[in-house]
Amino acid sequence: MTATQPSNPPGLLRTLREDLRTVIERDPSVRTRREAMLHPALPAVWVHRIAHRMHRRGWRISARLAMLVVRAITGAEIHPGAVLGRRVFIDHGSAVVIGETAVVGDDVTIYHQVTLGAVGFRRDNLRAVGERRHPVIGAGVLLGANATVLGPVTVGDGAVIGAQALVIHDVPPGARALAPAAVLRPQQDAQHAIELLRHIASAGSW
Repeated sequence: MTATQPSNPPGLLRTLREDLRTVIERDPSVRTRREAMLHPALPAVWVHRIAHRMHRRGWRISARLAMLVVRAITGAEIHPGAVLGRRVFIDHGSAVVIGETAVVGDDVTIYHQVTLGAVGFRRDNLRAVGERRHPVIGAGVLLGANATVLGPVTVGDGAVIGAQALVIHDVPPGARALAPAAVLRPQQDAQHAIELLRHIASAGSW
């Protein structure tokens, strides 16, 4: 199982301009560069580009401070150690979490409340120093709203992780990892549920 690693960025300013164009291309509600500048998640990506360079140079405290500021503004928490490829698009940004050793490939789209996290300190503290704890996301992957990918797994190029999906194993390139969709019930079942809620409410359970 492999995933394409992010390509080498062409330079900070050119990369930031590329991020701006990506917002216009992938968000149908944005029509101009000025409007794209006001995209709620763009600051998270831009500040991370800078914080990541600070982190690599050993300026860990300054990089973390930058992360905390952008988290307060955008709701997205991207660890300065994480690697983001080119043209990564985070839509909305709210509650997106990307861990320290995560690697996100080129042209990845991330919707709100996505977590690229570790499995927890009980297991991660047993790993060797420098061992990866977070996912590698291949090029062109789409991560739906509230998707969660945990541990040092690999999501192959072009895969789709559906909304609400929990991924703890490798996903092959081009595959679909989808959570169960909502099930429609007959109307009488819905009415029965409403009556049940009324009884619960009257019993003081709310």
